[in-house]
Amino acid sequence: MKAMYEEEIPYEPWRDPIVAEVRQAREALFAESGYDIHEFCRRLEARQASSGHPIVKRGEVLAESPSEALRKD
Repeated sequence: MKAMYEEEIPYEPWRDPIVAEVRQAREALFAESGYDIHEFCRRLEARQASSGHPIVKRGEVLAESPSEALRKD
């Protein structure tokens, strides 16, 4: 008689359908760009600009580190 931990259990990874859908969309977009990261980013930026939604851009970095931000001269 085998102990419980000795039995072979077929392993099949759990697949999240939402994660699979996102990965499929990413693959399609990257394939359209010829797998060129610069072209991929250019296309995403163009798509974002033509979406009609406001574009949020990262502001100026005022401090290089949190401790520098707390320092008072």
